[in-house]
Amino acid sequence: MPLSTLFLKSAASRLGFSACGVAPAAPVDGAVADAFRQWIAEGCHAEMAYLANNVEKRLNPTLLMEGAQSVVSVALNYYPAQLLDAANQYEFAWYAYGQDYHEVMKTRLNELAETLLADVEGEVHYRVFCDTAPLLERYWAWRCGLGWIGKNTQLIIPRAGSTFFLGEIIFDRPFSDYDKPMEGRCGTCTKCLDACPTQALARAYMLDARRCLSYLTIEYRGETLPAEAARAMGNCVYGCDCCQQVCPWTRFAYPSEVKEFIPNADFYSLSRERLQHLTVEEYRHVFRGSAIKRAKYEGLMRNVRAVESDVLYDTDDKG
Repeated sequence: MPLSTLFLKSAASRLGFSACGVAPAAPVDGAVADAFRQWIAEGCHAEMAYLANNVEKRLNPTLLMEGAQSVVSVALNYYPAQLLDAANQYEFAWYAYGQDYHEVMKTRLNELAETLLADVEGEVHYRVFCDTAPLLERYWAWRCGLGWIGKNTQLIIPRAGSTFFLGEIIFDRPFSDYDKPMEGRCGTCTKCLDACPTQALARAYMLDARRCLSYLTIEYRGETLPAEAARAMGNCVYGCDCCQQVCPWTRFAYPSEVKEFIPNADFYSLSRERLQHLTVEEYRHVFRGSAIKRAKYEGLMRNVRAVESDVLYDTDDKG
């Protein structure tokens, strides 16, 4: 017997998810699959080798779980109620203000699945995902009708914007109804492409991670940053929100009510001077449970130095 789509969406709303949809588990559309393979072939994934692994699984969720029949996609809002003071503090990407989204999302995904299956007869298997498995999350969010993929490669939800974490549940059962993909609504707008400080958005819908400040300040492990990137950082020492900030749909963003995404007092009071002289112990305290730890202490301090000085730029590396 199919699982109830109506009950799924009602339960998702009660758990605080901003959007929820469901689609049949099937191989990714051919054009999307071809574009992903080309993106990898051109090296646009930079040093994130994991993106080039398990490509066939990434392009077919039925290979991720035996008997997969349906993919559920949800969105969880992270837009901060209060932004850091850019005049007196370093900037951080909005998504990193609160607790690490992986655990927050996984907990809620499991709760959603268990709520849905509480009164369902027979054995139902499922798996939850949140940026932790080879799955094209934005594609499935689009396929499940949550929104469309914008020219900045972000999933944009109508009258809500793109400041959302995405998560998925794969079930080995069909649902009573499936959602339809949404047509894009970017129109002729190119504000995100024009605003990218390093031209990482080489063209609409294509991001070159090798030039992206989010990649370079978080994932890149070099001791110094490429000169072009360091010059383009502005005041931001972790990530980059430029393509989201200028997107007209971001004007509809609303503060998250997820308590785990509310920053602690130490984070909000972190002055430029204190961060410049931050010790390892202070780093562990201030960013305990934060996604910012992805960059590690050495990476964060490298970024701070890059913002403050043009001497340490790696002028031999053109990015």
